[in-house]
Amino acid sequence: FQISDNWPGYSLDLFTYPQHYYGDLEYVLIPHGIIVDRTERLAKDIMQDIGDNDIVVLCVLKGGYKFCADLVEHIKNLSRNSERFISMKVDFVRLKSYHNDQSMQDMQIMGGDDLSKLTGKVSFLCFLLVLFFMFCKDIVGTGRTMKVLLNNIEKYKPKMIKVASLLVKRTSRPDGYKPDYYGFEIPDLFVVGYALDYNEHFRDLNHICVINDHGKAKYRV
Repeated sequence: FQISDNWPGYSLDLFTYPQHYYGDLEYVLIPHGIIVDRTERLAKDIMQDIGDNDIVVLCVLKGGYKFCADLVEHIKNLSRNSERFISMKVDFVRLKSYHNDQSMQDMQIMGGDDLSKLTGKVSFLCFLLVLFFMFCKDIVGTGRTMKVLLNNIEKYKPKMIKVASLLVKRTSRPDGYKPDYYGFEIPDLFVVGYALDYNEHFRDLNHICVINDHGKAKYRV
């Protein structure tokens, strides 16, 4: 699902959102209801592809936790209502690659110390621009973050690695990374909401929105 560069978004007046963010947002890029429907479809596609394999889901925190939780819940529901039972285990890692709205040169990987459990398993990485990796604010952008994380995971020799991301930022780079599953391809915008933050703010916003200059200045550190 592609969102064009000239998409004007939805007026904030059409939605409810936390009052403390009034004046901090430009518009709603993706409403929560559309996120839910698209995530359910991704779960169906994943179920069709993984066969009878058990899954280890590696959720990338913090921005990926809502997408990961919703995706896993949809897969569980599909599994309960089918002839196949999919066993899933969830682990967590955290990546830090942003200061304010600027990408940092170096990336830190924290958590997920016991990744030996991935050996011989089907591994799903969740980014919000999720499951497997969220670059550019938990969104898959250039793919630099994803490649670093994948290199760390591959040494444990999982049976298969798949990456799921709710968002992918459109890039002109010919080597831009594309995950195996993604919900929306979006313009090169700094977005917040649905657990995506700006200096730990906006995670409580259900919709994915574009932050404005006032919001960036207000919460800058």
